[in-house]
Amino acid sequence: MPSSRFFNVNTLGARADGLSDDSKAFISAWENACQATGEVHIVIPKVTYLVGPVKFAGPCKNISKTTVHLKGYLKAATNLSRFGDGASWVEIRSVEGLTLTGGGTFDGQGAKAWPYNSCSNDINCILLPTNVKFLAMNRTIVRGTTSVNSKFFHMALVECMDFKGTEIKISAPANSPNTDGIHFQRSSGIDISKSLIGTGNDCISIGQGNSQVSITHISCGPGHGISVGSLGRYKNEGAVSGLVVRDCSMAGISNGIRIKTRANSPGRTAATNMTFENINMENLTDPIRIDQAYCPSTSCSPMGQSQVKLSDIYFKKIKGTSSSAVAIALECSKGVPCQYIYLEDVHLELASGKKQATSPCKNVRAKYIGGTQIPPPCA
Repeated sequence: MPSSRFFNVNTLGARADGLSDDSKAFISAWENACQATGEVHIVIPKVTYLVGPVKFAGPCKNISKTTVHLKGYLKAATNLSRFGDGASWVEIRSVEGLTLTGGGTFDGQGAKAWPYNSCSNDINCILLPTNVKFLAMNRTIVRGTTSVNSKFFHMALVECMDFKGTEIKISAPANSPNTDGIHFQRSSGIDISKSLIGTGNDCISIGQGNSQVSITHISCGPGHGISVGSLGRYKNEGAVSGLVVRDCSMAGISNGIRIKTRANSPGRTAATNMTFENINMENLTDPIRIDQAYCPSTSCSPMGQSQVKLSDIYFKKIKGTSSSAVAIALECSKGVPCQYIYLEDVHLELASGKKQATSPCKNVRAKYIGGTQIPPPCA
């Protein structure tokens, strides 16, 4: 392959000292690669760079495949005035056939920004920057990449198709606010596997409008588990369907599997055909929960009923311990009660071993379809 199809940020002006802003060299590498033909490679050597915010935009009309060899350590700017509300640090958009690999790291340097996160008190808070956002991407592979200490979400997928992420490492302190590991929205054909995620919020969050999502072999902790939602905040949200979460482990965290929808939904939507299977939970505060009166901040007022219809949900082969008395809580909407909620071979003991955990239910008839069932459904 001709060397002209390799674009190294160092040869394009990056100082690579971790102190000088190397954004221009990164943008130059991207622009040159995007204007080339055939397969292109962007090389980020194994040194430290201060970068961003930066946007890498397609379409790259004559490119068949783009590989970003991220071997280096990227540090984000800490001055929040450089970012807009809800902006991203690194944004990649409208690209077909991109692979991000190399074992490198995105360091959001979020510790200086977290004190400015007011989302726990204000439902309309200013959103801090996400580490890496993939927007309107098709046929994307992310492999062997690390994200640490994001100011907000670590990775966000919006309007993506055919996305495969594997061997991803995500890390932030347990008390870091809204540092979700991977968040999906309006995307389909998503496969996340063999990854280690520990954050201050959801390890993985599945937002509105997603379909055909596979999450397997994830180790989660610290964090708030794997969540669907929250759903039902906005009008005209897309439905969630075809979710499979399988062969995962969670330890010492607050939540395990959680489906959360807002009260006072402005419109109807649905989440259906979801399976959670073969999941090990050790010492979780809230192992399994459906919460259709979810309120993430002190400023929301959950008065009306959620209009998100939940149905065809399977919990299978889930075992472990609960640190609280309630191991399973299925609290559905009175306006649109849950339908076809199945539990099979679910065994959740109290971590203390003192008594049996409970499993309260509202507006749902859970069905027990075999195997062990501890605690009993709706007891």
